[in-house]
Amino acid sequence: MPKDGSATKEKILDTAMGLVLNNGFTGMSIDRLITDASITKGAFFYHFKSKDDLARALIKKHLDHDNEILEGWMARAEKFSRDPLQQFLIFIGFFVEFGDGLKEPYSGCLLASYCYQQEALGEEVMKTCGVSIINWRRKLGDKIKEIMARYTPIRPVEPDTLADNMFSILEGAFIISKTLNDPKILSQQVAHYRDYIELLFSSGQKNGG
Repeated sequence: MPKDGSATKEKILDTAMGLVLNNGFTGMSIDRLITDASITKGAFFYHFKSKDDLARALIKKHLDHDNEILEGWMARAEKFSRDPLQQFLIFIGFFVEFGDGLKEPYSGCLLASYCYQQEALGEEVMKTCGVSIINWRRKLGDKIKEIMARYTPIRPVEPDTLADNMFSILEGAFIISKTLNDPKILSQQVAHYRDYIELLFSSGQKNGG
């Protein structure tokens, strides 16, 4: 029976992920990938038809992982409280906890790397990136809508833009942390967002609910 090549495929994807985050997609050559992954060119082309095919597989792996975290942490938060505001604060707290545990700056976000070099990537890949951002906005926005149904914000706010704000903070924190070589920046910035959410809805519950 032929050997299962899944381990080799994952090795290629993991190696490619690191190269793209450090050098950008255009700065990653197949030859460099083959060398760093200690595989043959034949092994690469057995699993991926081209560099573009690899790009699609990379973003799918990355986004599947992100969605697993998003879904998992929100589900955990909902187990700890029945109050939507507390659920959201707990959810944000998981990101703070993650940042506190970092010993090195977080490697970064493949989605952001792709967006910076979208001219080198196909329309299908960039569409997938857009769908991922909309998914993030929808999931967090729905939770914020639950909060606003119970709490009155002290300033007018749109649920979707507030959801985008967290995504923006995470991406910005990745960049600053990596540039300044300071792993604590991620947890610090996310903690600011948590404080903002808490203050924004500090006026009390709607209708005494």
